[in-house]
Amino acid sequence: MVKVETVVCDIPVDLVMNTARDTLQTGEVGDGKIFVYDVEDSMRIRTGTRGTKAVTDDEV
Repeated sequence: MVKVETVVCDIPVDLVMNTARDTLQTGEVGDGKIFVYDVEDSMRIRTGTRGTKAVTDDEV
């Protein structure tokens, strides 16, 4: 079993969903589902950076 989770800030959701389907789909029962929901906020624990900047690689 594989579980894939991602948070997307600046990429269209449809593009991410279609790419995930194209990559992960085997055509067999159990391929899974994609759930889309809003993330209200985020925080990078090391720096305390919040919001979009907390989930991008801009800050090393």
